[in-house]
Amino acid sequence: MAAPTSPQEAHPTGALAEYVPGLATVRSYDRRWLGKDVVAGLVLSALLVPQGMAYAELAGLPAVTGLYTSILCLLGYAVFGPSRVLVLGPDSSLGPMIAATITPLVLAGGDPERAIAYASVLSLLVGLVMVLAGTAHFGFVADLLSKPTQIGYMNGLALTIIVGQLPKLLGFSVDADGLIAEARAFVEGVADGATNPTAALLGVASLAGILVLSRVVPKLPAVLVVVVIASLTVNLLDLTERGVDTIGVIPQGFPPLTVPTVPWGDLPALLLGAVAIAVVALADTMSTASSFAARRGDRVRGDQEMIGIGAANVLAGLFQGFPVSTSGSRTAVADQAGSRSQVTGVVGAVVITVVLVFATGAMEYVPQPVLGAIVIAAALSLADLPATRRLWHQRRTEFTLSIIALLGVALLGVLPGILLAIALSILNVFRRVWWPHQAELGRVDGLDGLHDTDQYPHAELMPGLVVFRFDAPLIFANSRMFGDAVRAMVEEQPDLRWVLVAAEPMTDVDTTAADMLVELDEWLNARGVSLAFAEVKDPVRAKLTRYELERTIDPTHFYPTIDEAVAAYAAQTGETWRPTKETP
Repeated sequence: MAAPTSPQEAHPTGALAEYVPGLATVRSYDRRWLGKDVVAGLVLSALLVPQGMAYAELAGLPAVTGLYTSILCLLGYAVFGPSRVLVLGPDSSLGPMIAATITPLVLAGGDPERAIAYASVLSLLVGLVMVLAGTAHFGFVADLLSKPTQIGYMNGLALTIIVGQLPKLLGFSVDADGLIAEARAFVEGVADGATNPTAALLGVASLAGILVLSRVVPKLPAVLVVVVIASLTVNLLDLTERGVDTIGVIPQGFPPLTVPTVPWGDLPALLLGAVAIAVVALADTMSTASSFAARRGDRVRGDQEMIGIGAANVLAGLFQGFPVSTSGSRTAVADQAGSRSQVTGVVGAVVITVVLVFATGAMEYVPQPVLGAIVIAAALSLADLPATRRLWHQRRTEFTLSIIALLGVALLGVLPGILLAIALSILNVFRRVWWPHQAELGRVDGLDGLHDTDQYPHAELMPGLVVFRFDAPLIFANSRMFGDAVRAMVEEQPDLRWVLVAAEPMTDVDTTAADMLVELDEWLNARGVSLAFAEVKDPVRAKLTRYELERTIDPTHFYPTIDEAVAAYAAQTGETWRPTKETP
């Protein structure tokens, strides 16, 4: 059955609509969706306003920039994004990366205007990287983060965020950088009595309220409820007199179009941060998009997702915003509220704009400890301890990779941590090719085919024959290992006459490996042993022919199946399968 089509597929509008899916959405929009989209947009905006401000401060920026960013990224993705349901916005996982990128470049003491300029340039760079990568069909880049390293990175990020927000939650601040230093400063601050009891009570109660309401009444906008109650409490009880810090007055009105500028010498550091942010944003987007597309029967367009996220970041960067990504939690809220299209995001952007133009005074009393509680609650959702435990039980090597990624983020910092996570993912792939599983195969009574004798020690073997399987493409990195393994088998079995390579897992043979096979075949022939192959894939066989291996290796020793190869050996030698290994 054909997969359901998205609106842009059902109502094509030419080449332009391929890159501007919003055009197809407008043409195919069903008016019956409008009511649900408006309601979902109103519900969504209740989450976007407080989270946007909280995540802006997490990135080291004024709270109002979170609102600017939310508006523009929602509009940008509505025009260029291919998904009908994904919601973009400021994200807890990107906040520390933004801060880690721009903080070293901002002058000591901090300058909000300078920080906004750097963050906006960073957003533009992220957008350009994403758009160029999407246009060049680089959607596969999301695969650079394997699931175990992504789990470890997110766990480390959650730990870093929580430790960094604990002082704000309890009503004081620390001057420290890095997980260890921040944790030490927090403990010393609590020990020295720096905690503000009123602020701490408000922060802890807010955190508990968000967590409890989200679990007990998931459809209720818990963050908005807590923010409203806390703000009213601060205002009515005049808690600012007791040292409770609030957001204060924020600028009123829509942000003007601004082309940010920074010194040319700072661009390389910003570009490095932009690439790291783009990889994380893409990986997060692809996982979220895949999940929700599966529910709706849609397909994921990875390259267009990159263009959509890139356009959202470019637009945010031109209006004093900072880099954004897809939010799984906000997407889930929109989906549960009945969202049918990106009109939901447009409604959310309009609501936030109305708040900025007419109701900024309503946010004056939002307490800083509550923003800390919002960020900590988001960080807790980033951590995935059950998945970490599952890795421990399922595969210890991947558990180890996850823990190394966690420690990389926690001890080295956010940007080095993500680079380490990417490097670990790539090295893990290379490790599997470099040190692949290899096995001697035998016949097992009651099972079709041949099987690993390590797994079936009682397997029958045929005297003088070794059936050897090497579970990887044969390339420069592992060719010596292959040759050494075959030589070891020959030396351990002086009566060996054939080495039959079960070549089905070999998807490639490069020139280095081809030279090794020539040398190996000559070495075997000198000892009266033949080298044979079974189930060589056609593209690989074509390469072996091009490498002229058949001048050394007997062309008749290439067999379409293992059974035919074994039958040829048995006909030549008169041998049969025998139980040559004892069961332990």
